[in-house]
Amino acid sequence: MAQLDPQQVLDAYIAAVYAKDVEAFVDLYDDQVSVFDMWGEWTYQGVEAWRGMVTGWFGSLGNERVRVEMQDVQTVLTDQLALIHATVTYSGLSAEGVKLRSMQNRLTLVCQPKNGGWKIIHEHSSAPADLTTSKVILQR
Repeated sequence: MAQLDPQQVLDAYIAAVYAKDVEAFVDLYDDQVSVFDMWGEWTYQGVEAWRGMVTGWFGSLGNERVRVEMQDVQTVLTDQLALIHATVTYSGLSAEGVKLRSMQNRLTLVCQPKNGGWKIIHEHSSAPADLTTSKVILQR
């Protein structure tokens, strides 16, 4: 069985988002993936539901791009599962590469060996909420 290199999984995620490459991004996920995303839906069940969200996200960017940076990455690895969690900064960039805005959240990926590689079987993104205002805190 191939050894999981967490940085390869994260690098592929980062590259696919920056390129707005729906197929490369969705290919990181198992067909039966369960995604607890921060935006819009409570759960995306299955890769086709997730593909719809990703297609909408990338399509909404126009000529902008998103730079993804992972901080505080930690990994727990067994032969059957890998758990990767990190703080992620998503920065919107103009067509000229100028940073327009950014937000942070927490990301957890659970990966399982599938078809000779590793696929994400569960993703959970979150951010804390201010107890007084109930607003999500998108910067550390």
